Amino acid sequence: MDWQDLTLIWTGICAFAVFMYVLMDGFDLGLGILFPFAPTDRDRDIMMNSVAPIWDFNETWLILGGAGLFAAFPVAYVVLLPAFYLPLLVMLVALIFRGVAFEFRFKAGASRHLWDTSFNLGSLVATFSQGVVLGAFIQGIAVEGRQYAGGMFDWLSLFSILCGVALVAGYGLLGATWLIWRSEGALQDWARAMSKRFLVAVLLFVLVVSAWTPLVNADIRARWFEWPNIALLSPVPIVTALVAYGLWRAVETGREVRPFALGMVLFLLSYLGLAISLWPNIIPPDVTIWDAASPPESQMFLLVGMVFLIPVVLVYTVYSYWVFRGKVSAEGFYH
Repeated sequence: MDWQDLTLIWTGICAFAVFMYVLMDGFDLGLGILFPFAPTDRDRDIMMNSVAPIWDFNETWLILGGAGLFAAFPVAYVVLLPAFYLPLLVMLVALIFRGVAFEFRFKAGASRHLWDTSFNLGSLVATFSQGVVLGAFIQGIAVEGRQYAGGMFDWLSLFSILCGVALVAGYGLLGATWLIWRSEGALQDWARAMSKRFLVAVLLFVLVVSAWTPLVNADIRARWFEWPNIALLSPVPIVTALVAYGLWRAVETGREVRPFALGMVLFLLSYLGLAISLWPNIIPPDVTIWDAASPPESQMFLLVGMVFLIPVVLVYTVYSYWVFRGKVSAEGFYH
C-alpha cells in the first residue's frame, strides 16, 4: 500500500473518531447545558437517566481520536498540544468534574442542588473550551521547525470565543432533540420549545462564523469564493439550509426521532464544511497531513489494531443504544 494512501486512511480514522465524539458526547453535554432550565427536579432525573447507561463510553471516541493523532500524526500532536494546552486542560478538568457530579447527584440529599450546578457548569465549560479550541485551530497556528512557535494565549481571540458560544448552542440543540426522542409529556413539550430556540441560535452562529472565517484565514476565503469553487461548493450551504428547515418542521409536526437525526446531519454538514475549508492541512495554515504523518511502517503496524478496535467499539455502541432504547422514567425504567 502506498504511503500516501496510508496517510489518507489515518486521516479518515482520526476525522471519524472526532466526529463520533462530537455526536455522541455532544447531546450528552447538551443535556448538561439545558439542565438548570428543566421545569422540575423530576424532569432533571429523567434527563440524567436518559444518558446514565451510555454517557461514560461516549468519550471513548475522544480517546480514540487523541491516540490516533499521537500515533499517525506525531508532528500535529507535538504542535497542537502546547498550542491549546490551557483550554484543553480546562476541558478535561470540566469533564472530570462533570462525571463526578453525575455520580454524586443520585446519592446526594441536601447537597443535591450543588451537584446539579456542578453538572451544568462542567458541561458548559467543557463545551465552550472545545469551541474555543476549534476557533483557534481555524485561525491558524504558528509553527517553526516542526514545533509550536506561538504564545500561551494565542488561542484566545474574539473569533475563538464566538466559536465557543456557537458550540454551546449546537450541543444544546443536540441535547434538546435527544430529549424529544427519549421523553414524553410536559418534558417533551419543553424540549420541543428549547429545540426551536437553539436551532435559531445555531443558524445565526453558522451565518456569523461562515462570514467571519474567510476574514481570519485567506486560504479558506480562496477555497470557498474563487471560481469555480464557489459554484462547486454551493450545494453545501443550500443543503444545510434545507436540513435546518426540515428539522424545524419535524419539531413542529410532532416527530420524535427525526429532529435528533436531522440535528446530527446538521453537525455532519458543518463538519464537512470545515474539512473542505482546511483540506489537506492538519495544522492550519500550511502543515499538511503528509508533512505531519509518521513513517509508513508505524502507520501500518497501528492500522492492524484499528481494524479490530473500531468495529468492536461500533458494535458495542450500537448494542448499548439498542438495549437502552425507548422512553425513560424518573426512576430509570425504559418503556
